[in-house]
Amino acid sequence: MAFSWRPRRHREPRRLGHFAILCLVTLALIVAWGVGFLAFVAAIPEANEDTTGETDAIVVLTGGSGRLEEGITLLSEKRAKKLFVSGVYQGVDVRQLLEISRKAPEELTCCIVLGYAAYSTLGNATETAEWLADERFKSIRLVTANYHMPRSLIEFRHVMPNVRIVPHAVFPEQFKRDEWWQWPGTAQLILIEYLKYLAATVRHGAEFMLAS
Repeated sequence: MAFSWRPRRHREPRRLGHFAILCLVTLALIVAWGVGFLAFVAAIPEANEDTTGETDAIVVLTGGSGRLEEGITLLSEKRAKKLFVSGVYQGVDVRQLLEISRKAPEELTCCIVLGYAAYSTLGNATETAEWLADERFKSIRLVTANYHMPRSLIEFRHVMPNVRIVPHAVFPEQFKRDEWWQWPGTAQLILIEYLKYLAATVRHGAEFMLAS
């Protein structure tokens, strides 16, 4: 029997090919993440487009300076029938909120409703949706900080797709929207909000896939 010798095949090229694909996928994910981050920053409002229109209700999300004051100002200007404050700490009542905002309690107490059940932005949306259903309201002016608005909108629009939502941002002085990269505190806040925004997007996408 004749003996034939065949050289062993080297697997290094295949391994290098797999490594190259992994590098390309990783690079694509990094680029997509970066583009998404820049798009998120661009979505943070610099001004409010609709400041005079009327809605059925004004919804204020607690957790930042200037939000409640802005909501009460809008209510006093008759921009809506009622003001709903979501995420209020237990034990706080309408009169205390009005005193904090330096408004006469007797003028607005009857038109302000407090929600105590929410502990997150998704909770804010769920709590607000239940209240809107009870009131049979179809439109809201959503008041929260500008950096919090993109994530708030995605949560609220997911929970209440048939409700017209008018975003109304407040602009905290400590949040430096322009040239944010020069301000470590602002940059960190934007990064955290973006990660939460991505998490909400993935969650809603998973829910949609499971439901379909």
